[in-house]
Amino acid sequence: MTDTLIDPNEAAAIAEGRHGDPFSVLGLHKRGGKWVVLGFDPGAEAMWVLTGKAGKPVAAAPVLGAHGLFKAELPRKAAYRLRWQGHGTTWEGEDPFRFGPVLGEMDEYLLGEGNHKRLWQVLGAHVITHEGVDGTHFAVWAPNAERVSVVGNFNHWDGRRHPMRRRGGTGVWETFLPAIGEGEAYKYEIRGPNGVLLPLKADPVGFGSEHAPKNASVVRRIDNADWHDADWMAKRGAHQNIEAPISVYEVHLGSWRRAPGDRMLSYTELADQLVDYAADMGFTHIELLPVSEYPFDGSWGYQPVGLFAPTIRHGTPNEFRAFMDAAHRRGIGVLLDWVPGHFPTDAHGLGRFDGTALYEHQDPREGFHQDWNTLIYNYGRAEVKNYLVSNALYWLEEYHLDGLRVDAVASMLYRDYSREAGQWVPNKDGGRENYEAIAVLQDMNITAYGEVSGVMTVAEESTAFPGVSRPVNNGGLGFGFKWNMGWMNDTLSYMQKDPIYRKYHHHQMTFGLHYAWSENYILPISHDEVVHGKGSMIEKMPGGGDEKFANLRAYYGFMWAHPGKKLLFMGCEFGQGREWNHNQSLDWHQLDIPAHQGVQNLVRDLNRTYRAEPALHVNDTRPDGFEWIESNDAEAGVYAWLRKGRAGDPMVVAVVNMTPVERTYRLGLPAGGHWAEILNTDAAVYGGGNRGNLGGVTTEAVAHHGRTYSALVTVPPLSAIWLKQD
Repeated sequence: MTDTLIDPNEAAAIAEGRHGDPFSVLGLHKRGGKWVVLGFDPGAEAMWVLTGKAGKPVAAAPVLGAHGLFKAELPRKAAYRLRWQGHGTTWEGEDPFRFGPVLGEMDEYLLGEGNHKRLWQVLGAHVITHEGVDGTHFAVWAPNAERVSVVGNFNHWDGRRHPMRRRGGTGVWETFLPAIGEGEAYKYEIRGPNGVLLPLKADPVGFGSEHAPKNASVVRRIDNADWHDADWMAKRGAHQNIEAPISVYEVHLGSWRRAPGDRMLSYTELADQLVDYAADMGFTHIELLPVSEYPFDGSWGYQPVGLFAPTIRHGTPNEFRAFMDAAHRRGIGVLLDWVPGHFPTDAHGLGRFDGTALYEHQDPREGFHQDWNTLIYNYGRAEVKNYLVSNALYWLEEYHLDGLRVDAVASMLYRDYSREAGQWVPNKDGGRENYEAIAVLQDMNITAYGEVSGVMTVAEESTAFPGVSRPVNNGGLGFGFKWNMGWMNDTLSYMQKDPIYRKYHHHQMTFGLHYAWSENYILPISHDEVVHGKGSMIEKMPGGGDEKFANLRAYYGFMWAHPGKKLLFMGCEFGQGREWNHNQSLDWHQLDIPAHQGVQNLVRDLNRTYRAEPALHVNDTRPDGFEWIESNDAEAGVYAWLRKGRAGDPMVVAVVNMTPVERTYRLGLPAGGHWAEILNTDAAVYGGGNRGNLGGVTTEAVAHHGRTYSALVTVPPLSAIWLKQD
């Protein structure tokens, strides 16, 4: 017998989870002049429709040939609930198919255009009240899918139960599920082209995740922020511009310190311990290795799957907000390591998300990173560009991040990055530049600086690509700052050499000044320098125990007086003995050893003095603030230079001796009078021999280094001293 209210093919498609437009069938519809409810639950043997508070249940009849599908006539259009019975159990609830769409026409227009700045406000899982009922709205972009369903414990992970509504030509699917709230785990079951059922997918715009090794998304509210950082937010722009002292403490949250039992610290604990430590050490900023959810601890966060979810390893989104709030209330900015360059191939991730190369390129010459076995975003696709740029804005707006450090920019800029001839696809002009990735980076910077006041963006870019930290309207990429990888490589190469050979490599320490003003530079000693067999900073230094520490202290004295903002990876500030291991805490017990305590004391004072003296930071990015006094004395291993701030700011002179021989050095100075010794890396409190200038030097009218005045300065072996004009 043929059912006149529903086409048998449609009924079968619903029952088998094949129907691409379930809302056209299920729910309340006028059919044959009557209001008819069609409900489906594959575990049900009977169904009733409940209307009003005291309405009599209306028994539904099964639809032949489609197990679990029932129909019932109502006398009029009305709100209703469904009661089910099956296998000796009765249950009831709202029918998701009776609710209208949540997304509005403007959202649909912007999504279709690929130009929705705040993508997270419409996609993902949002706890809302819709048509008077509490529940969660789910929305996901999967344009090539034949059917998309939300699955979780609430429906036995059965994709037949909650298929979603397709929103026109946007490629977005949405549904409202009543009674689903915060903490519920979910994924998307996607039926791809030709009916292929894909591995269950985590939400690309999910705000939370399960603890690894589980990998479902978790419904998390992000609309209930409780901020107390208004003072910082109002003035942070003054702390993040090119004239500000910026000294960054780079941190991997999972291994900075562990709780008893080797447990990772929570965001709440870090808000207390890490923030207090960074403040005590005088750092202006904390930079977090990626906290976007990632499946594998060993990736350190650089293979993210949940780009909108703070990792649950340390807590919930609101607990991460509390960490941010605590840092801001102590006057410390927080930067996030952001990874738009690639994503992992994990089955639950973005790879072939709807059964096609959606987020990535189809051609592996464009879409696969050989170095990291990861996928590369299709930057030329409007929706993918929108996804990435919106994600950057999300962290800045929703979590009050003060800036983004963008990982592996060079890998984005060049189509032939780490590829041999024939392994890459040229751009439309036949060149190697990736125009589409460049546009994404420019748009990200325009959006970040244009939408959120006082932020900063930083590029980890290892080539000589021009204008990385120049405005987009001047042809640049639009970053605020760029890591100076060349300076780092040159100076570390020099420092690792035995002092007897350093004179042959003297200008590795000076070469950075030839291009120091071409970008707004940060001098980075990052996590990459203390892993993969490179050894810790103290291990890199030549000589025996005391000499190693003296070398490291001299290097830090050189670095903090050199033009450019500063960045130091955790553990380097106390000269940790072994190289970094992401699986365990830093070796804090080494602070019981005076030499390590001395390095920590030095870094604290370097930060304090760098922040206190305008001459050391105001002109970090301009040639106005730097003059060589002596750059060519390779035989003595001595470097001396002048730092200047604004008119009227006291000048600071740095003198560095990179040999194990004490020097009594005649130094030309730019003004007569007394110059106070404001820092000496050989001080006893830093673990040195306490040799120096007894508080300062007084000039003589003896011309030297092309200057009218000079003084005899004692420069201890393997040390740096700073002199300040009284």
